Amino acid sequence: MCMETKQGRLYGMTGKDICREAYPEPEDGRNVDCPGFSAINPLMGLDYPDPDIIRVGDTYYMVSTSMHFMPGCEILRSYDLVNWEHAVYVYDTLDGTPEQKMDGEHHIYGKGMWAASLRFHGDMFYVCFAANDTGKTYLYTADAIAGPWKKQSVEGFYHDGSLLFDEGKVYIAYGNSDIYITQLKPDLSGPLPGGLHRLAVSDAGNPQLGYEGAHFYKIEGRYYLFLIHSLRDRWMRTQACFVSDSIDGEFTGGDVLEDDRGYCGQGVAQGGIVDTPDQKWYAVLFQDYGAAGRIPVLVPVAWKEGYPVFGAGGKIPGQFGLPHSEKPGYGYRPLVQSDDFRKEQGLSAEQEAERFGCYGFRSVWQFSHEPDLRLVGHDGNQGILWMETGKLCKNLLQAKNILTQRMLYPACAGEITVDVCALKEGDYAGICALQGCYGMVAVTKRADGHYEAVMKSRTAEDDSLSVMSEDMGEGTEWESVPVERTEVRLKVDVDFGQQKDEARFFYHTGSGWKKIGITQKLYFKLDHFTGCRFGLFVYATKETGGRAGFRDFQYRTVVNGWHLDRCPQG
Repeated sequence: MCMETKQGRLYGMTGKDICREAYPEPEDGRNVDCPGFSAINPLMGLDYPDPDIIRVGDTYYMVSTSMHFMPGCEILRSYDLVNWEHAVYVYDTLDGTPEQKMDGEHHIYGKGMWAASLRFHGDMFYVCFAANDTGKTYLYTADAIAGPWKKQSVEGFYHDGSLLFDEGKVYIAYGNSDIYITQLKPDLSGPLPGGLHRLAVSDAGNPQLGYEGAHFYKIEGRYYLFLIHSLRDRWMRTQACFVSDSIDGEFTGGDVLEDDRGYCGQGVAQGGIVDTPDQKWYAVLFQDYGAAGRIPVLVPVAWKEGYPVFGAGGKIPGQFGLPHSEKPGYGYRPLVQSDDFRKEQGLSAEQEAERFGCYGFRSVWQFSHEPDLRLVGHDGNQGILWMETGKLCKNLLQAKNILTQRMLYPACAGEITVDVCALKEGDYAGICALQGCYGMVAVTKRADGHYEAVMKSRTAEDDSLSVMSEDMGEGTEWESVPVERTEVRLKVDVDFGQQKDEARFFYHTGSGWKKIGITQKLYFKLDHFTGCRFGLFVYATKETGGRAGFRDFQYRTVVNGWHLDRCPQG
């Protein structure tokens, strides 16, 4: 068993996070001081991979990969590089393809938007990314972070592209193993005819992972390419940097960070760097945390003779000086939270868009694919979400309109009350641990009209990163129990600590919780390529038109075996 080195942390949650959970926040929104917790990594126990980061004035913005989830391309906001909150989703839908809408058996699990580049130039925000389900590159622009965001296409496919605006010209660095720099047209619609197009660096022949994840900067007149790759003799993410005195000159450099923070050989790499108003530098990179996903890590960066120095002695210190905040005491809204599905009163239009940016639901939620809102109803006065079935499904992963939240490392639980009075025979409605080797607890309606609580799952074929087979079947039903009520409370309890990566499933008997089915082993795999999430769902196996209601979602956290009964709220 691989044990995590805590270094003053409680299993990956920051001291500030623990304080927020353990003690009620003051009514004035001030952060609670919690002495003894100065180490802050990982930044958040949540799956936010491939981060890119900028600063505009006193505000930091971070974008990360959102894959198949919609709304997509989430941007977070911070005033101190440590605490983060939701700012905006760049798009509600992308192209509305049959795959993105999950028509029939189509899907884009493991695909969608990857590794966006976030820039601010000439009073304009730019977000550029490639989507590997469509094979296209997209550019979104806005004159304010809240939008509206204007969409356009960029001719060509630029894997892990990174934009650089330089003296009236614009370039994009991109690629896998071979990293290219290409000059774009002034309107960024495609490559500039006759413009620069060159190979900058190459990691060809790396048997693990060649250079990718480009982040391209010009700092003090020099050009910097930050890249991720793996060590050649074993799998370990490693951060590299190459420097040139000119855009068309030779880039020289190599690895600048090879550190797993004492966590199972899982290296820290890929992300952006940013300066603070007082001219200190930091990188936001990510680290693999098993089934929980890829979690951001903050790294101090210094400069020596024009080259970046990550951490201290090539390692990330357990504690280090943190950026000064221009807004001390600012109350950040949590990135995961409970939800009573009730309308929040007294919000401005701007607050409404920011806090309820998921098609009118709280911004902590995302649908697994583009939703069919004709099948979704939301009564904000009664506090209930209704979802109707619109197609027949073989299993959970074909269900439309799975409403998801990220799961929190090192452990968490999600509870929901499901109203099943309008289910049809063969329908399933409940809560799941959403990934390729999913587990779920649900209520189903049997042929004789009675209801049963069931636990179903799909077993992983192995413990590697490899893609699971497309032949998913119906999943295995491990246990079923008759239920007399048409409102049933269900729960998923997940433990990621020390790479345990297990989920347990429960139903409420009326007098207490009772475990149902097996303890499901969870794995991060390339078929979904995301951290495991809670998912609320209903799907049909025999006829469409059934529906289920969902009330009172409770998000509970667990730290070192300590259940925090105070749920994160907005």
